[in-house]
This record gives sequence, structure tokens and C-alpha cells, in this order.
Amino acid sequence: MSERVAVVVGAGGGLGRATAVVLADAGFTVTAVDRTEKALDELPDAIGREVGDATDPAVARNLIDRIAAGSGPPEVLVNALGAFRPGEAVATTPEDLRLMLDVNLGAALWLSQAVAPHMRRLGRGAIVHVSARPAAEPTAGMAAYSLGKAALNHLVRILDLELRPDGIRVNAVAPQLLDTARNRAVFPPEALAHAVRPEAIAQVIAFLVGDLATHISGAIVPAYGA
Repeated sequence: MSERVAVVVGAGGGLGRATAVVLADAGFTVTAVDRTEKALDELPDAIGREVGDATDPAVARNLIDRIAAGSGPPEVLVNALGAFRPGEAVATTPEDLRLMLDVNLGAALWLSQAVAPHMRRLGRGAIVHVSARPAAEPTAGMAAYSLGKAALNHLVRILDLELRPDGIRVNAVAPQLLDTARNRAVFPPEALAHAVRPEAIAQVIAFLVGDLATHISGAIVPAYGA
């Protein structure tokens, strides 16, 4: 078993995939998690794979326990899960709000609950959740999404207060827009001019879970681009 185990959830997306690769290159034994096996096809063979929907608390706990049993207790959890649904506040439906809360907040809570006992036994750990700029700055046309991410920011600060005494650091990184093929097909050129490559955000995440960031916890790190 490796002494340094990392779990990256949402590893089928551009940011999760880049983060899994960066952490593996840094010497972690990495297990990548996504909802479908196909989403993980592009990962290097050296990275482990688990399939499951972390918006379900029972599934999230089972995933983390299974990884801990096979590779060792996770020292690092990166939650790169996210969903985006635009819409004005006056037009937001219960389904919109439920989806944004389940994916952008719920999964973060369930995964943190699942990994905390393993990190407490280790006496150390680092958790990074992926937030977004609209969580801190009101943005028209993104009501449910902004609410879900804003709640995630608050969760990060609560987890920091509760887990820091056990040697577990909890932070978030907050991009504005990622430079991915999916986003390039949707967003106008003026927005994409400020997009940040997933690999660059992955390096920020690697710093936050690494030894150089030992004294950073409870932070929401902006990564908005130039």
C-alpha cells in the first residue's frame, strides 16, 4: 500500500482528469472516480478507477471505504464534480435547484463525511473542493448554480473549523471559466479570452494538497484568469 493515497472525484471531466495526472506525477497513488467507466477511459493506466455517483451518500461512503481497503486510507480528496445549469432566479424551477444542490453541494458533503474518519485515523489529510467565481460574486442568469456553489464555499469554511483540529485541511479553488472543448463550443470568444486551462488549475490544487500549503485551510482560492 502507498503511504500517500489520493482520490479524485469527477475525474472524467477536464479538470478532474488533469488533477489525477498531476497528483500521480507527484507520487500519489491515485484513484479516479466518475459516474461511468467510459468517462475514465482517457486516464493513464497507472491511475486506478472506481465508478459511482457521489451525490448518493451511501455510494460516496462505499467508494471511499473501498478505495481505503484496496490502496490505503486517503490522505487527499479532490472533489472536481460539478454541474452547470443557467437560468434567472425568477425562472428557476425546483428541479434546477435540486440538481445544482445535489451535485455542487451534496456530493462535497457526502464525500467529506466519507473520507474524514480515514483521515482522522491517519492524523492528517487535505481536501479540496472545486468552487466557482459566481459563488462569491452575484452573477445574473446563474441563480441556482451560484446558490449551490455559494453553499459549497460555506461548507468548506465549516469543514475547516471542524476538521482542522484533527490535522485535516479543507480548501477550495474557484475558477471562472475552464478552457475545455465543451466550453469552447458554448461560450463566446470574449468570455473564452479569460478561460484557464484545466492543467493550470490542477497545479493550484496540487499545491493546496501538498506540503508547501501546510498552513492553508479554509481558503477559497480564486483562479479567475487574466
